[in-house]
Parts: sequence; structure tokens; C-alpha cells
Amino acid sequence: MELQKLSNGHHKDFQHLEEGETPEREEFLPHKSDGGKPPQFTDFEGKTSFGMSVFNLSNAIMGSGILGLSYAMANTGIILFLVLLTSIAVLSSYSVHLLLRSAGVVGIRAYEQLGKRAFGHPGKILAAVVITMHNIGGKLEFWVNSNLISKVQLFCIFFEWFLNGNYLIIIVSIFIILPLALMRQLGYLGYTSGFSLTCMVFFLISVIYKKFNIPCPFDGFTNHTAENISIDGECEAKYFTINQQTAYTVPILAFAFVCHPEVLPIYTELRNPTKRRMQAIANVSILGMFVMYLLTAIFGYLTFYLNTEAELLHTYSKVDPLDTLILCVRLAVLVAVTLTVPVVLFPIRRALLQLLFPDKPFHWLRHISIALCLLFVVNLLVIFVPNIRDIFGIIGATSAPSLIFILPGLFYIRIVSTEPMNSRPKIQAACFTALGFIFMSMSLTFIALDWVYGENRSGGGH
Repeated sequence: MELQKLSNGHHKDFQHLEEGETPEREEFLPHKSDGGKPPQFTDFEGKTSFGMSVFNLSNAIMGSGILGLSYAMANTGIILFLVLLTSIAVLSSYSVHLLLRSAGVVGIRAYEQLGKRAFGHPGKILAAVVITMHNIGGKLEFWVNSNLISKVQLFCIFFEWFLNGNYLIIIVSIFIILPLALMRQLGYLGYTSGFSLTCMVFFLISVIYKKFNIPCPFDGFTNHTAENISIDGECEAKYFTINQQTAYTVPILAFAFVCHPEVLPIYTELRNPTKRRMQAIANVSILGMFVMYLLTAIFGYLTFYLNTEAELLHTYSKVDPLDTLILCVRLAVLVAVTLTVPVVLFPIRRALLQLLFPDKPFHWLRHISIALCLLFVVNLLVIFVPNIRDIFGIIGATSAPSLIFILPGLFYIRIVSTEPMNSRPKIQAACFTALGFIFMSMSLTFIALDWVYGENRSGGGH
């Protein structure tokens, strides 16, 4: 059948479908004409609802970047931060459009296979490496960040052996992360994603409440707080700010909206899949996280102003380390980020399966083995990369622009070949790709200069 060939992505004359959108739904239906075992990426399509898909994609977007946004606002000012956050959100939505357009033309549902279609086997490897670097190097590492773990240890102060964060990491990995990571279908994680988002709503409400509960300047608290030294402008909001730490702001914001590795897997499992329906899921998810990001950044910044640190929860500990509400918030954030891990493990496993076993049917042994190996690697990495801002800065400056700007733009230019290069969509895609390279170069340059000349890193102390 013609549609069957399109769904496999091997038909040579696929380009004529670009003129219409009608075949897109059939391209993502299960294969029914094969007599043998179904391929490992095509036997679970069409079972996940719109709401569950929104939960999963929002959870993938959220991650832990929300903890650094108040620090980003402190180093850009309210107006500049709003402009940057809005721009990144709009560009992220446009990027998903390019990705879905490319996928709809050729009937491919894997990010790595789009890379192969556009640039051959090297493109497939590049896409898989970028996805793995982003998800492991950023979101997964932060889940076991020693600073966050140490905050939760306050709940376990009566168990001396538990004060070692490594024990907590292993226990959570085995009894929470691993069972969820073994789920065969991403749609089943919609329930845990919904609970994860609920925890972050609790975090947001607490941040808003603390704005009206903590005075500025910080005095009258325990000896753990900052000294009561009057500084001009210490408690005044800045609308525009440019300083040495501003170099980290754009990478943090770009990292905060990366959800592209999860877009195609969610599209694959979506009930009644169409490009318009999946784009609506992406838009709702991005808008929801935009509102949450903005409110968290504003109220967190207006609480601490110049004293805002790179990790917001660490800033609260300087006010009152034993505040019951903040202890509950720390636990809620840890739960939320922990439940994000299985969602971001899913595209990494797909990438590895695409590289190592592209034509093999699903097998539980491969499925379980890759999950175990990924969790083992993540648990090892956290010991050697303890600084959250370095993670956001370097990974955000490399993988985030690749996933948001560079690869979707290049995929569109290479795959949608019936449109001439001087057409408006192709010119927009080319500018979009160039913007990604410019953003990556500038961010890496600023971060390198900060490392060389920035002796006093505000927001440190992790």
C-alpha cells in the first residue's frame, strides 16, 4: 500500500504529499499489513488522550529549569526577562511546527530518523548524540544534584546512614525511577506527569506566599541569614540589567523550553494523530509552562532582589533553614523532578534503539537492559558535576539551540525539497537555523569569558 510505504519512510516519491495535509493521520496509524512481528516503534499508536499528552509534554518542558529563572531575572531585569522568555516560547512553538512539518512529509516518527533522512547516517548519529547529551547532561543530572538531595535529608535527620545522599539516590532509582522507566508506552506516564505538575503548582503557590512573608532586607532571622547590611537598591526591582552573569540567562531560558525529543514519541502515541492536534498540544504545554515560569521568576525575584541565587531553594535556606513550608516545597520539587526522569529517559532509549537495533522488533531484554544502563550512568555522573549553573550554562548553550533552532530548521530545509530555497518558509527556516548557531557561539563565548574573568560568581555557594 502507498500509505504503508510512506509510514516506513522508504518510498522514493513521498514529496508530493507536501501539497496537502490529509495523509498525515494515516501515516501514524499502526502497521496492519505485515504478517510478522510489529516494529518496536509502531505498535502503540493512537492510545493516548490529548490531556495525557499535554501532561507528558509539559513535564518534559518543566524539568528543573524553573529553579534558575528568578536568578535569570535578577541578572536581566523584569522587562528584558519578559522579552527573552516570550521570544524563546514563541520560537519553541515555531520549532515544533518545523519538526512536525518535516515528520508529516515523510511519515517518520523518530527524531533520529529525520536526521538520517536529511543527512544520512551521520545525521542520525548527530541527532541521537544531541538528545542523549541534553537529557542526561541536563535534566537527569539535576535530579540527583547533591544540593537538592541534601535539602531533603533534613527530613531524615534521625537516620544517620541516610545523611549520605548516595543512599537516597540509589533507593529512589531502584524503587521509583526504574519501575516507571520500564513502561513500554510513554502515554502511561501521563498520570505521574500530572502529579509532577501538581507538585510544581504547590511550589509556585509557596513562592507567591513567601513574597509577602519575607521582608527585605533580610534581618531578624537566624544566624544563617545574610547580615543586615544596607545596600542602595538592594530591595528595588530592576527593569533592565546587564552584567557579567547575564551570559547565563539565555542558556537557562533556552534550556527551560526544550521538549523536542519528546514531541515525536508523544505524536506517535496520540489518539487521532494530526499535525494540527499535536501542534495544539505543544502550544498548550508551552503556554502553561510560560505562565508558571513567569510567575515563579517574578515572585522569586521580588522576594530576594539582588540576593537571588542560582538555585532558588538555596536562597530560601538563608532565611530560615528549618522553615516547614520550604521543607515541604523542597520535597515536592524533588518528587516532581524525579517523576520527570522516566519521561526524558524515553527518547534516550529510543535514540539508542534507533542506532543499535533499528530494524529489530520490541524485546523486553533490550528494553530493560538499556533502562538499567542509563540509570547507572546517571547515578555516576552526578558525583562529578555538582554545580547546577554549570550544567544549565554549558548544556543549554550547546544542546538546547541544537534541538530548538538548528536541527529542526535543517531538517525542514533538507526534507521539504519541493519548496524552492527562495520561498518564504525556507528563508525563515534558514534564518532560524542561523539564529541557533549565533546563539550557541555567543553563549559559549560569554560563559568562557565568565570562567576566565569572573572571580566572584553571584549565586554560588552550592
